[in-house]
Amino acid sequence: MPATTNIKKLLLPTTMAKAGWAVIEAREDVEGVAYSVTGPKQELHRLLADAAGVALSVQPFSDPELDAGPHLEVVARIGVGYDAVDVPALTRRKLPLMIAGTANSVSVAEAGVYLLMNLARRGAAMDRMVKEGRWQDRYKEMPVDLYGKTALIIGFGKIGTRSAKRLAAMEMNVLVYDPYMYSETIRGMGYEPVGDLDSAVARADFITIHCPKTAETVGLFNAARLARMKPTAFIVNTARGGIIDEKALYDVLKANRIAGAALDVFAEEPTPQDNPLLTLPNFVAAPHMAGVTKEAVDRMAIVTAQNLLSVLDGTPNRENVVNKEVLSSPRRSVTRRGSDKARLAGPSSAMTDTDDVMTAQI
Repeated sequence: MPATTNIKKLLLPTTMAKAGWAVIEAREDVEGVAYSVTGPKQELHRLLADAAGVALSVQPFSDPELDAGPHLEVVARIGVGYDAVDVPALTRRKLPLMIAGTANSVSVAEAGVYLLMNLARRGAAMDRMVKEGRWQDRYKEMPVDLYGKTALIIGFGKIGTRSAKRLAAMEMNVLVYDPYMYSETIRGMGYEPVGDLDSAVARADFITIHCPKTAETVGLFNAARLARMKPTAFIVNTARGGIIDEKALYDVLKANRIAGAALDVFAEEPTPQDNPLLTLPNFVAAPHMAGVTKEAVDRMAIVTAQNLLSVLDGTPNRENVVNKEVLSSPRRSVTRRGSDKARLAGPSSAMTDTDDVMTAQI
């Protein structure tokens, strides 16, 4: 078989599942080049010098990386969150940012329901009772049902909609807060749209967060909003750290002003061992794993590889492009991107056709 010329290099993290690597390796016109997400930036910059595309894990990606990669045609996230990626910087250079679509949305929705149930049924506490031989303590603090209770879902995108289906199936009353989603759409799916977040928080027995981390949502649940929760209510965040103010959360949990909370995401990750939240019996922690299952890891890797190839093939999967405006005008020559940076500077939408500031989930 004749050798393929003009092979394009795609940088793939060593942590990306083999299923994604296999998609790349099946093509003769591209080459997957491994890099370490925890390695020095200088090494990544060296590899970017002749790369046509890069798949990102959780590391930041901005102008220094773009300057190091003058031949880049596409950047993709192995996931759907992109708060660590400088989207305007990519947009100025007419580079699409691709995300993994719905690849892990089912997994995150399941994880959110699991954490709600863990809190309601006091899973961690029950486990400790048995292991510590305290069987007699099981009636001291009773678990609660989800049945008949009111759940408030923050953000009605790919994960929020799936969460709503699962909670409704457990015979819960489902409220949805998403100021960028038509109330008629939410109501038509069988749920109650709410426009006033504070009023909705006061009604909810369970709150689950499924919105992205933006300037609008950082500190969305601050001390004042947490104070509006029922003393019997629980809150779960599987979205991004910082949407709930951790100090304020500690204060209300410590004082038993709410019943419990679970975080899969923290403002600083890994969260320090001396984070006071970790000392509380009514707090459950997870290490940012809501969207990570055996199945989801494979799905995300495959979609990420397909996203990269779709751009190189000139047929980008529009549904998975974050900054769609780069698709509407001719791309700049790679030799001009640096000089065009200032002239092309301007606001960039981080939305998709169907998602928005609330609904474009992690």
